[in-house]
Amino acid sequence: MRKWLLSAWFMIPVGATAFHFGPGQDHAALDRVASLTAEGQAFAKEGRALQEKDQTLAAAGAFAKADNAFSQALSELPAEHVAESRALRLERAKCMMFLSKLPDANRELTGLVEELSVDPDADPELTADARSTYANSQYYMTWLMRLEGEGREKWGPRIESARQTYRLLAERAQEAGDSEALAHHREDLEAAIRLDRMDLTDLQGLPLPSQ
Repeated sequence: MRKWLLSAWFMIPVGATAFHFGPGQDHAALDRVASLTAEGQAFAKEGRALQEKDQTLAAAGAFAKADNAFSQALSELPAEHVAESRALRLERAKCMMFLSKLPDANRELTGLVEELSVDPDADPELTADARSTYANSQYYMTWLMRLEGEGREKWGPRIESARQTYRLLAERAQEAGDSEALAHHREDLEAAIRLDRMDLTDLQGLPLPSQ
């Protein structure tokens, strides 16, 4: 999965909080949000490390704690901080994909990508990360739907959406001269094409993909 993009705001020292948010803000509440965000980041990092060691149950526990921390931070974040809210929603959705909450994560990502796509001021890195994560969720949804016996009319649009997004991201990475991102997105695109064309019998013989 793509890197866990973090808003620059979350890296601002406590002493700079008042300057960033301006006068009249509840500094204690904002410090609380920053603390919860850091907590979520730490648990998510732990979850990824445990997953790489195939410690699935322990990883799920860490991701659950990260999910809770990000959710709490979102609930306490002032509504006017839209960019920070979007970054938190993305990180929470990534956690949800590891917690058997794939449909919920997919719905969250659908809305998030739509918001970012129509906002000319949206951070391009956040938008790219959200699109990549959304495409991943479409890929995993397709895999599960095929295993559940759904017809192409149900899963076909999802894998086509993933393919189009991976292709778009690859094209933009090429334009930017980012060879690492280009290779990554091309690999994702090839995986989506294989999933679309794979015979169900062959698919059933494969282990579930790691999210």
